[in-house]
Amino acid sequence: VDHPFWRTRFTLSDAADIEALLRSAVRECWIDTALGLDVAAPSAAAPVAEAPAAAPPPAPKAAQQTALEEAAALCRRSKAAIASMFNEARLGHAIDAEHCRPLVAEISESVYRNPGALVSLARLKSADEYSYMHSVAVCALMVALGRTLGLTEAQCREAGLAGLLHDMGKALIPLEILNKPGKLSDEEFALVRTHPERGHALLVEGGGAGESVLDV
Repeated sequence: VDHPFWRTRFTLSDAADIEALLRSAVRECWIDTALGLDVAAPSAAAPVAEAPAAAPPPAPKAAQQTALEEAAALCRRSKAAIASMFNEARLGHAIDAEHCRPLVAEISESVYRNPGALVSLARLKSADEYSYMHSVAVCALMVALGRTLGLTEAQCREAGLAGLLHDMGKALIPLEILNKPGKLSDEEFALVRTHPERGHALLVEGGGAGESVLDV
């Protein structure tokens, strides 16, 4: 699975994808000529030129380090944005889903460049930032799942937006209950279970959330 592609079988038609494949850890692949074109047959009159030596691939550790640094910076920005939204909701302000779309676009692009980096970092969260980073992680996972299912870019971003906002109702649950270290009482657990309805109401009031986002 150590390669830059979303699928393990696909039509290879872009020169950039070929370069990415050559730079990856993949050393062998099967080409099913029944599903697409084979290599062009060499002309009888023209001599077959020897292929030039491939350029050495970049150091994978350096590329991975760069991806992790970019993902870490995006995680920090995302956490700040989600924390701000939670604070606005606690103050009684509506949440406009449209304002989240640029952030979702950034997360989507990060997932496209390196599927594992952002998800891995977003899942490393302390107790006091759980709700914020959980939202970022679910956003990234929804985008990744959408791409795996073959959804369009717009559908993947809509799925990511749904993931980012799916827990907004927790902003209306008292912090002493959300952060309670021990087991919740029946009454407290019943209150926590109302957070999907509360989140739905927040998004309906704020506008900008499509039906799929509201459904999630």
